[in-house]
Amino acid sequence: LPEVPTMAVEKVFVYNNTSIVQDEILAHRLGLIPIRADPRLFEYRNQGDEEGTEIDTLQFQLKIKCSRNPQAAKESSDPNELYFNHKVYSKHMTWVPLGNQTDLFPDADFRPVHDDILIALLRPGQEIDVLMHCVKGIGKDHAKFSPVATASYRLLPDITLLEPVEDEAAEMLQKCFSPGVIEIQNIKGKKVARVANARLDTFSREVFRHEGLKNLVRLARVRNHFIFSVESTGILPPDVLVSEAIKILMGKCQRFLNELDSVPME
Repeated sequence: LPEVPTMAVEKVFVYNNTSIVQDEILAHRLGLIPIRADPRLFEYRNQGDEEGTEIDTLQFQLKIKCSRNPQAAKESSDPNELYFNHKVYSKHMTWVPLGNQTDLFPDADFRPVHDDILIALLRPGQEIDVLMHCVKGIGKDHAKFSPVATASYRLLPDITLLEPVEDEAAEMLQKCFSPGVIEIQNIKGKKVARVANARLDTFSREVFRHEGLKNLVRLARVRNHFIFSVESTGILPPDVLVSEAIKILMGKCQRFLNELDSVPME
């Protein structure tokens, strides 16, 4: 969340904005659009640098103007039919190479992660003309640099059936858990419940509401088995994010050990 770096819009140069969205709000919305660009290819911009270079900055342009559709039916009230370019999407952002970036990244496809992010609404005569500088940063400085939507973990559920659960009780037990947790098998003409996949359980504890079942099941957690969930914003795949986070953690540990070694022992 806070320390794996990404590229995000940091500076917005507004040349023309006649939409109803104020310049500051427009800049804020542009900053939160995830940019598909590998941050490992770029350096951090030096503090105080106003002009970006090809090694620390990505430049995007957004230039669009709304106009009327002369072929639209007179009785129509649908903006999609009446106007051209009345919705400004992230797909309208185009990469403008800086310096020799076309040579540095010949196969690069720098663009927003999603093409259908709505930025603003326009009406005939209104236009937006801005230039954006994307820089490398971390979520500790601003949430727009965070590469994940959510990152969480939980312990692996451990479900144990203390006694055989059969027939109607087995079907009721199956309904108490998430789909796929309890499986019903047909053994010698009887329906018998068994734990199929405890990992799918969400610990709703619904089973304890039933007097006939609550003493037949033991719910616990495996204390040394963690299930991590990492939902990427699309800038980097989750496996890369986890490996980069581990590298950062290892670097922190190494710095701490180096500081311990540098402290004289009494």
